[in-house]
Amino acid sequence: MTPASTGASTRVDAVASVPSAPPPAVETRMSPGGPGYRRMSLALFLAGVATFALLYSTQALLPLVSSDLAVSASDASWTVSAATGGLALFVLPMSALSERFGRRTVMTVSLAVAVTLGLLVPFAPSLGALVALRALQGAALAGLPASATAYLAEEVTPRALVTAIGLFVAGNSVGGMSGRVITGWVAQEWGWRAAVGVIGLVAVACAVAFRLLLPAPRHFKAGSLAPRVLAGTVRRHVGNPLLRRLFAIGALFMTVFGGVYTVIGYRLTEEPFSLPQGVAGSVFLVYLVGTVSASAAGRLVGRLGRRGALYAGGATTAAGLLLSLADTLPLVLLGLVLITAGFFAGHAVASSAVGRTATEGRAQAAALYQSAYYIGSSAGSAVGALAFHAGGWSGTVAVGLVAVTGVAAITLAGTRAAARAGEVAPV
Repeated sequence: MTPASTGASTRVDAVASVPSAPPPAVETRMSPGGPGYRRMSLALFLAGVATFALLYSTQALLPLVSSDLAVSASDASWTVSAATGGLALFVLPMSALSERFGRRTVMTVSLAVAVTLGLLVPFAPSLGALVALRALQGAALAGLPASATAYLAEEVTPRALVTAIGLFVAGNSVGGMSGRVITGWVAQEWGWRAAVGVIGLVAVACAVAFRLLLPAPRHFKAGSLAPRVLAGTVRRHVGNPLLRRLFAIGALFMTVFGGVYTVIGYRLTEEPFSLPQGVAGSVFLVYLVGTVSASAAGRLVGRLGRRGALYAGGATTAAGLLLSLADTLPLVLLGLVLITAGFFAGHAVASSAVGRTATEGRAQAAALYQSAYYIGSSAGSAVGALAFHAGGWSGTVAVGLVAVTGVAAITLAGTRAAARAGEVAPV
């Protein structure tokens, strides 16, 4: 007999038949103010410090390396180009290892090998041996940039990703600044070999702190090391027009930066400035501006959008290049401030856009960006030194302006492509 026929209420049955709402999803990724975020930020900040301090440890010392080993500026510049070139060549294989064995593991091993080589660099007996050690050091460091970006893309909430990557890039700027300032003053008293030895010890401390602080990944899923799988992932990334534009933008920004900072030491220690090595090295304190601009990249994107932020970074860099042509030291320093601010802001915006664009194979996407980025650094160091040898500082500036023009042209091409498609695209 039905409830209706007996006069019984059907209310309980109706309520019972309604499925209960699923519990709200709990966000387990890190965000500012949440558990583990500060430890993660500090760990990757220190990894960034160690990476740039080691990678560019000889850059501020090139005049002393030239004098000690009796080589030209363009020959000495290979101690920088070899390190960045080694990183560019090995970043993709290292990213594949991180897909299989984990981001934290690869970053830890990479730092351990790099700091060990850093302690051997001061004992290089010749330019050839020095360049070889620096190439190996760059190859070891290749496990850091792409793995760090992939770690952040997996472990940090999307809204906080630009800020988190900006902090890692800020660590790069602090490492670049402190490495150059420390080496400048140490080298003035005890020579370039002692200076790079001190940087090696600083990097050891950063590596130990990094491993102790970095939280274990919670969202990593091991991928395949099969060459066919890796090749397919790379092919899809290279076939993505947006990612191709971001790779090119990273390379061009770094071409400017690599060229300027490879030869600025020669310009400041020669006429009309004739600064002592320690004072010339202290000029790299302007890297602190990069720390600020990289950390503020998220806010810049919020105000201007990604394309607007890239235009702003390129325009700031170009203005700095033009100001640096002056023969007045304050104007040269202001030019370096603008170059540094524009570069680090542009790099943080482009690298974070790669992390958000790639929906699979993030480590490979980040690796391709880093490969392009450090190819730009190697090219900038080599071409910037050759241009300086041929035409002085104005030659180096001309190379930089061509690269910045390329950034603007690529960003504009992305804007037009998005307009044709009726979409809003990052670049």
